Amino acid sequence: MLKIKSFTFNPFQENTYVAYDDKGNAAIIDPGCYEKHERQELNNFIEEEGLKPLLLLNTHCHIDHVLGNAWVKRTYGIPFLIHQNEVAVLNSVQVYAPNYGFSLYEAIEPDGYLSEGHDIEIGSEELKILFVPGHSPGHVVFHHEGTNTCIAGDTLFRGSIGRTDLPGGNHEQLLKKIKSELFSLPDQTIVYPGHGPETTIEFEKIHNPFVGKNASF
Repeated sequence: MLKIKSFTFNPFQENTYVAYDDKGNAAIIDPGCYEKHERQELNNFIEEEGLKPLLLLNTHCHIDHVLGNAWVKRTYGIPFLIHQNEVAVLNSVQVYAPNYGFSLYEAIEPDGYLSEGHDIEIGSEELKILFVPGHSPGHVVFHHEGTNTCIAGDTLFRGSIGRTDLPGGNHEQLLKKIKSELFSLPDQTIVYPGHGPETTIEFEKIHNPFVGKNASF
C-alpha cells in the first residue's frame, strides 16, 4: 500500500510530496522547502512516521520544485533523479534564483535519470514513469497502479493545466500528452498536482476547460 503525504511550501505555494510504503520506505518528490521552518516540518514528519527516505525525485526542475533539493540530499544521503531533458532547466535555476529572492539556493547535480517505461521502486511499491512534457521539456508523472494515484507535477491541475509560456514549454504538446498519457489512466485515479488541491481523472475529463470534453481554450 502506497501512502502519500503532501506539504505546501515557498511563496509559489508548491506541493511537495512524500510517498512511502507500509515499511516506511519513502521517496521525497519535488521538495520546495526553502525556509528553515519548512524543512523542519518535512523532517518532523519523516522522523515521527519512522520513514527511511530512499530517493529524491523531481517531476520537473522549475525553481519552486527544486528549492529543497540540496538540503534533502545532504540530510538523507539519497540519490537524486530527474529526466535527462530537465538538465538545462535545473542548471538555469542557479542563474535566476537570486532574482526571485532565493539567494541561498544551492545547486546539485543529478545522480541518474528517469526514463519513460521504467519503474521506480519504493521498497515494496512501484511507481510507473509517464513522460508528459509541455510545461517543461522533460516533465514526468509518477503513477501508482495499486492505489490509482499519480503525482502529476505541473501537468494537470483541478480545472486547469500547467503554463506553457516558459522556456521549453509547448502548449499543443502538453494538451496532447495529457490526453494520451493521463486520460488513459482509470477515471478514479487521484491526481496530486504541483499546486492546489487534488483532483481525479474523471473530473478533469468532464470539467477541465483546456482538455475536458467541452474544452473552450
